[in-house]
Amino acid sequence: MANAFFSDLLSTISERGRVLLGRSSPADDKQDPSELLELCEALLSGRGEASGTAMAREVLDRYHHLDTPGRLSFFQTLARDFGPDHARLAQAIESWRAKVNDTANGDDASDLHFASEPRRQELIRRLNRAPGGTGELVSMRSDLLSLMKGNKDLAALDRDVSHLLSSWFNRGFLVLRRIDWSSPANILEKIIRYEAVHEIRDWDDLRRRIDPVDRRCYAFFHPALTDEPLIFVEVALTETIPGAIAPLLAEERESVAVERARTAVFYSISNTQRGLGGISFGSFLIKQVVEELRRELPKLDTFVTLSPVPGFMQWVKQADDVPLTDEDRQLLESLGKPGWSENPELAAQLRTVLEPLAAYYFLKARTPKGRLIDSVARFHLGNGARLERINWLGDLSPKGLRESSGVMVNYLYRLDDIEKNHEAYANNGEVIASSAVKKLLKGEGRRLLDMRLG
Repeated sequence: MANAFFSDLLSTISERGRVLLGRSSPADDKQDPSELLELCEALLSGRGEASGTAMAREVLDRYHHLDTPGRLSFFQTLARDFGPDHARLAQAIESWRAKVNDTANGDDASDLHFASEPRRQELIRRLNRAPGGTGELVSMRSDLLSLMKGNKDLAALDRDVSHLLSSWFNRGFLVLRRIDWSSPANILEKIIRYEAVHEIRDWDDLRRRIDPVDRRCYAFFHPALTDEPLIFVEVALTETIPGAIAPLLAEERESVAVERARTAVFYSISNTQRGLGGISFGSFLIKQVVEELRRELPKLDTFVTLSPVPGFMQWVKQADDVPLTDEDRQLLESLGKPGWSENPELAAQLRTVLEPLAAYYFLKARTPKGRLIDSVARFHLGNGARLERINWLGDLSPKGLRESSGVMVNYLYRLDDIEKNHEAYANNGEVIASSAVKKLLKGEGRRLLDMRLG
């Protein structure tokens, strides 16, 4: 209610500002970027609250009517012409140099800091004053990210926008809410739309995921985007650690009584706002959900994911350092045959190659910059999880077979080890893995890999 009141107040101020400025809403026809940039200059030079709010709203309205070339031109001009005030920055540099040997004030670089701030940062702050401004700036950054490919001159602008959004979407402002069947329909519809890991086919499918006693869904919200989940996680309560996704999502399944549940399985995490890309919420979400579940269900003692391996088969097919013999590669051609996973003999042969290869992928393979290849692995291992188990044929969906030949993995969040595991990964790039995963590189798996490394 407070947010609605504040939004209405901003809208009132904006409309009064339009009257003061003698402006009306822009027409729906295509806008000229140069006129929009003039309005941005006016917004930066103005001081009045009402007129500034109205002008910010008009900038955002006019931006909506730019076509793609117009938006590119607008962003390029912000990157090129809305940087720091050079004269003010030069003066601040000289002033700092003059006092750098002053023991009392030599460490004070605040004037230099503020003088070096690009004017576009203040412009973005003022645009944020408009009713609905925060959400529209998130959407604007999504457009910016789409245009950055092939336009390196936009990188500085993106850094500035990302810097401000990181502050505005700081963890301290986020609110955790449980999503269940009683949640507002517009939020439930967005859960269906934004699910990025395992498609939610319809409302009945959604209900199976959030309504039973052994299912949970949690999301982070921001006060400026009250009905817009930023990221959400789906959780299954089980008796043991699962190795496949199909039983968790089956239409006809028996619910687990909560008093028997010992394991919480995070089987889907979806970011919803492309414009907030690079601003991480996931680690906070998982850790806070763990705390919520422990308070509600004290008998839970195991917290794991059931995660896809989206980069695995692309690496197998394209990387130069894949440890495969010619015989192995010939066998892997069978993956192109329809129904291969339903052929027990063929699946068993493929397993002898792909399981040890998956262990190698996580424990040994790296990008040219020395990073883990798999984005999901980087996320969970960076959060302090342990690579617990590689699950053969854990995901038999078309997407799972295409991306990972059905391989899924469990990452274990052991609360006493999270910080230690995080430090090992962050500082040394060490992947903390269970003995079961490591054994895939030993014995028969080790022998096969040694042959391929030959």
